[in-house]
Amino acid sequence: MQPQHLRAPRRAEDSKPRSRRWLAVGVMAGALLAAGLAPAAASAESGSGSGGSGGGGDDGDTSGSGKDECVGGNFSLVFPGTTLTGPADDDLKTTVAATRLGTSFLVKGRYVEFTVDSATLAVSNWTLTGAPNVADITGGRRTVVFASKTPDLRGSTLTSSLDVRIGQGDLVIQRDGSAASIKVQAKDCAQGGIFQMEAEREDGTPTIYTHRLAPDVFYFDNPNFRALIGTTVPFVTDTGETIQMEVPARVNFGNDFSEDFVGRDSAQVAERLPNGCTNAFGTHCGGVSVWSVASGGRMGQVMGEDAVEVAPGASDCVQDCQAQNRIRGRAVVLGFPFPVPAESRLTPREP
Repeated sequence: MQPQHLRAPRRAEDSKPRSRRWLAVGVMAGALLAAGLAPAAASAESGSGSGGSGGGGDDGDTSGSGKDECVGGNFSLVFPGTTLTGPADDDLKTTVAATRLGTSFLVKGRYVEFTVDSATLAVSNWTLTGAPNVADITGGRRTVVFASKTPDLRGSTLTSSLDVRIGQGDLVIQRDGSAASIKVQAKDCAQGGIFQMEAEREDGTPTIYTHRLAPDVFYFDNPNFRALIGTTVPFVTDTGETIQMEVPARVNFGNDFSEDFVGRDSAQVAERLPNGCTNAFGTHCGGVSVWSVASGGRMGQVMGEDAVEVAPGASDCVQDCQAQNRIRGRAVVLGFPFPVPAESRLTPREP
């Protein structure tokens, strides 16, 4: 399985999310569009930092881990009877024997924690710890975001040793079986593109992923995006060119106790599957989503400002994804209202 890359955190000066400011940006963007003002004006006022993506893959630049969102971040893997901690200023590549994994192990960072099922690399209790950080979106409150992220391996299991790359706040783990290989990448940061899972099957067919939110978290149709569907906002590329981006519908997830808490599922070479829920916005349930992901594609997770900006999606990539497959530039951040209106929350929660 070849490397793909997580989105690097944005610049420190642009990494202080505030729900009221985000809401204002959405209103301002609509006013600018209505007035027919030049795209550069909107870009200058509502740019949100790099909007780019960086390290996290095997060959990617991991310098993003030094940004404010990630300061002091570093992962440990807690196995039965032993703990493996990554170096703060280097990468450690190692292999953990299958006999040492136990049935599950804990990924423990300063900002991010989750449990991994050894046989499938399914993830449970994906958590933001609420550790102090200028870019914290939890209000200092430990917050379980996902109850589980589960790839369907169709009854097969992973049997190899666990390949590990850990250090400088980054983590890549991979395990293989006779039918499939799973790779998990993570960054120990307070927000940004900080998690993704990739499955590659021997038969080349898609893998079904089920994402189940924690009980206090819900999916919603973002009204700031909904109000601007059919219009465009400016996006400034890394070369300085201003292009116009059409505003799409946007499904985010949020909660009722942290005004800056927001995230989204980020799929590449994947499609969401209807799973038994019907509402005014389509077929997306309020507490669970199901995805069909091409072999070598990925399901990512984006938290904070990156989850509510209007930017180009990454190009389709299932092999050897490098910098040209990532987004860089300045994007309009439309934000979200807090509390999320009842009419924007997706129902029912379960099929």
